[in-house]
Amino acid sequence: MRRVEHPRFTTALAQIEDSIDAAWDSFCAGSGVGRGTAEARELAEVVLQDTSEFDWRVVDGALNQLTCPDCGSTLGAGDEGCASCDRANGFRFAAQETDRPGVPPGNEHAIRVSSAVARTRNRYTPRARAGYELLLPDLLSGVLPATAQAQRLKHLINQRTDDELEHLLTPSDLQPDA
Repeated sequence: MRRVEHPRFTTALAQIEDSIDAAWDSFCAGSGVGRGTAEARELAEVVLQDTSEFDWRVVDGALNQLTCPDCGSTLGAGDEGCASCDRANGFRFAAQETDRPGVPPGNEHAIRVSSAVARTRNRYTPRARAGYELLLPDLLSGVLPATAQAQRLKHLINQRTDDELEHLLTPSDLQPDA
């Protein structure tokens, strides 16, 4: 089974999508704008003018409202090399991130990066996808690997073929005896 088909991953991705939708809906409601309207698309364009003013989930929600004028994908989700999507994908990384209570500092940043890779996996290499996607479910539960652990996972990922990487389901699958 491929990782992207496994419930561990699909559940984590659905949780991220739900949190982005909820943040966007709340932002729209607070702005007096109905979801899915022309006004919501205009609001999304306003958000993208200065993403540093907004939470990353609001920014990702704004990106979801817009279509890339160059490739026709959801803005920021087109293949790497699409100038408009490359620029928009960078916008998400200027947004604010606030760690949730009870999680290690940096957990929210790790969730944001991992979810960006998982949600737009066509933009990233198999090695980047494996590292970020394997950790996403654990990050959502509040875990944050230490630097040495992350470096060890990267080392083990670099020893696998692209096909092997797509079939890893958990970080423990990377262990030599797994």
